[in-house]
Amino acid sequence: MSGDRKDKHVAVLMGGWSAEREVSLASGKACADALESEGYRVTRIDVTPSIARELEDLRPDAAFNALHGPFGEDGCIQGILEILRIPYTHSGVMASALAMNKEYAKRLFRATDVPVAESRIVNRFDAVNKHAMQPPYVIKPIADGSSVGVYLVMNEDRPPPLALAAEDWSGPDEVMVERYIYGKELTCAVMGDVALGVTEILSVGQKFYNYDAKYTEGGSTHVIPAEISPNIYQRIQKLTLRAHRALGCRGVSRTDFRYDDRYGEDGELVCLEINTQPGMTETSLVPELAEHAGSSFGQLVSWMVEDASCER
Repeated sequence: MSGDRKDKHVAVLMGGWSAEREVSLASGKACADALESEGYRVTRIDVTPSIARELEDLRPDAAFNALHGPFGEDGCIQGILEILRIPYTHSGVMASALAMNKEYAKRLFRATDVPVAESRIVNRFDAVNKHAMQPPYVIKPIADGSSVGVYLVMNEDRPPPLALAAEDWSGPDEVMVERYIYGKELTCAVMGDVALGVTEILSVGQKFYNYDAKYTEGGSTHVIPAEISPNIYQRIQKLTLRAHRALGCRGVSRTDFRYDDRYGEDGELVCLEINTQPGMTETSLVPELAEHAGSSFGQLVSWMVEDASCER
């Protein structure tokens, strides 16, 4: 993309129909407001299944993808944008699909020496009937975000959650059962080809960084830079960049870790997942990390628009 920003028409895609719709609307509004402040001409689109026709009529210079969850960050919308030849932000079709599927992402992480926790894929009804592994463990959807549908099973005496067998279960029948990692919740972002700082996330009143901790006011606090040793800090940055490259991600991504330092600095560091469509309000983790590195929210979203392309 080139030329004066006032000549650039950016469609901000938000909303959609996934379980993360409200989060996406918040991200989209914040990004659209910031892009307008930076001088871009912005059209805000609450995405529906007729999005291809709408974009074909609109023909923006770029699409800022502020969607979260299925259809928005799993390669679907990216494929539509590729077909329409509209430059777009964040990762491309393949990287988005791989990152959204926790099992496929883990296979690539293992192959590139990014440490992950032991896990297995089981039918949700089997997960209810008996413990799929020795507690403590986590049950999570294979392909969803924002900690939607995540359950902790902390001891053998407590049965797996019956919600997994509910008739209104909206996810696939297979779920991931993953060994629970004690310790600090840490995250690091990539912007282009540079790993930013490391943030520690402290959940308030929650056992882990779940949906409520992420999106309820006062549900969590962020410590940046994380108060960990320089060795671990730098290792997280290296692993974040390695994970980003392993999946072929582009633009901005965020990778989450758990660090068990209960028995000293040489504790266990595990990569939980990579997020190709991280939250994008001014107080979200990636904008905070970018600001810590010297980029304002407006500069961050402007960089993302200028970085937009097809064949990502």
